Amino acid sequence: MKRRFVSLAFIVLFVCAGANAQRVGASPEYIKALTADWKGERFEDGRPKVSDNLLERLKKVTIEEAWAELIELGYHNQYEGEWSLIDETESDVMTGRAVTAQFMPARQDLENQVIEQGKKEGRNWKQRRTVSWAVTTLVEGDVYVADAYNKESYGTVVGSNLGSGVFANSKRGIIVYGHVRDMEGLRKIKGFNGWIKGSDPSYMRKTLLTGINTPIRIGHATVLPGDAVLAKKHGVLFIPAHLVEHIVLTAEFTALTDEFGQQRIREHKYTAGEIDSVWSDEINKDFKNWVTNYKGELPMSKEELNRYLEKRNF
Repeated sequence: MKRRFVSLAFIVLFVCAGANAQRVGASPEYIKALTADWKGERFEDGRPKVSDNLLERLKKVTIEEAWAELIELGYHNQYEGEWSLIDETESDVMTGRAVTAQFMPARQDLENQVIEQGKKEGRNWKQRRTVSWAVTTLVEGDVYVADAYNKESYGTVVGSNLGSGVFANSKRGIIVYGHVRDMEGLRKIKGFNGWIKGSDPSYMRKTLLTGINTPIRIGHATVLPGDAVLAKKHGVLFIPAHLVEHIVLTAEFTALTDEFGQQRIREHKYTAGEIDSVWSDEINKDFKNWVTNYKGELPMSKEELNRYLEKRNF
């Protein structure tokens, strides 16, 4: 009986150890646990699927508007600044859903484990080049977000070939906390751009991919898979998926209140001081009537506006 108990204990321990083996690509269950506040549609890999409509509207939101609201909601570590653009002539606005990649300084025994795990996950391991593994997972609307720990030489995680792969799969660009290579080639990819810390002509040989769709650090920001990326000129904001709709609607609503206030000031109905301070019941009622009968094209749907008005405490 004792021997049988020991054997069963060994089997349980072995199975648990195998089940808890460190994956390179995070499991859907793990991603769902990381992003539990998201209640909407998800990709097969578990990432939140923020709608294309919201991502398009997010382009019109300023970094300052979105960042201020995130801070109010308690998210203080979502912004990173001081970027260089790969191509200053391309669009300097990009939104999308984050696919995260974690890189670390190379270490032989760790690399061996990553390669062996990559085999089990069906990744292209034969040339022991892990740098492309995250890129092959991208779908349209994704932004490749890589933590390359700001390494310069021999740590360039994207060149023109991988840049072409990124754009072919996602129709988006890259956010790399680190350096890239082959800038001339990257600039030839029409429609592609990247937010980077610098460039270096060396190729990657002393850096190792250790995780896909895991939490990563981009400078001062913490990024989770599925975060909405808002990238503009020299600043990048990573918005938790479950807050994107709120951030967009708040910015759009603020624009409407500004339009209403400026119109009423021109009409001499209210003074600038009245509009620029806490609104009276009269102004609140006037605004609700104004926005209900808005003659222009609303940035949000009537249903979204009504839901927002119900929640807003005037």
